[in-house]
Amino acid sequence: MKARVAVLLLLFLPGVIALTRPCWSQTKYTSSSTAAAASAERKLQYLRRNGALAHPDPVPTEFTEEEINAYFASGNIALPVGVQSARFQEQPGVVVGTSRVDFDQIKAGSNSYNPLLAVFSGLHDVVVSAHVNGANGQGLVHVDSVSIDGVDVPRFVLELFVEKYLKPKYPTIGIDSELALPARVETATVGLHKVTLTQK
Repeated sequence: MKARVAVLLLLFLPGVIALTRPCWSQTKYTSSSTAAAASAERKLQYLRRNGALAHPDPVPTEFTEEEINAYFASGNIALPVGVQSARFQEQPGVVVGTSRVDFDQIKAGSNSYNPLLAVFSGLHDVVVSAHVNGANGQGLVHVDSVSIDGVDVPRFVLELFVEKYLKPKYPTIGIDSELALPARVETATVGLHKVTLTQK
């Protein structure tokens, strides 16, 4: 389970950058999305089995954008408290995550009197764009931009939010995040509407 979550956090962290205590998604699904979610689950199980081998098969494993979104919507992975939905679009080297976020739930129990952080309150549509890459067994995520209801959040304000509400609970998550790839995943490549993993 830890390996599965780590892979997903690396690949789709832009959409769940406001990671806090987990809860299960309550979204309803079509039979098509159920099949896509099941396909993603099978591939994640394969990665775990293959990574346990002395010499993993290096043939790449590809996740389509449809599989990624269906898996997140299926309830198979916990979304952060306050994140009501998450969808992702893959472009070469870039992941764009779109979420419906209740910032009051995310900030519960942690207050700030800084007026610059007032934008992070209430229920909003949030879009996060980030460069994502995995090489030599390490995953890198660099958040390029965040917008709330179509308005870009200034970089320094975003940094204040990360320092105030994310770093105390998750020290390794931020504007720039790095983590070891699990299950002997050597590379992670974001392409057009797909993500490809290679094990070694």
